Amino acid sequence: MPTKKLLPLAAMEKLMKEAGGDIRVSDKAKIALKNVLEEEAERIAENAVKLANHAGRKTIKAEDIKLASK
Repeated sequence: MPTKKLLPLAAMEKLMKEAGGDIRVSDKAKIALKNVLEEEAERIAENAVKLANHAGRKTIKAEDIKLASK
């Protein structure tokens, strides 16, 4: 299954190491986190676009992202 190139795997490893200290991270764990984060980011982005459109704007604002993430 090819993965999207939106978030680098190195960033996933960094996130997990910062959360867990001195720990090794498998490639499958990095890919799993990447997939979950990308799916959630896609959901948030879609909702933020809807909020901006509903407000009559062509620009997504930080408030749209915050609201869409709830």
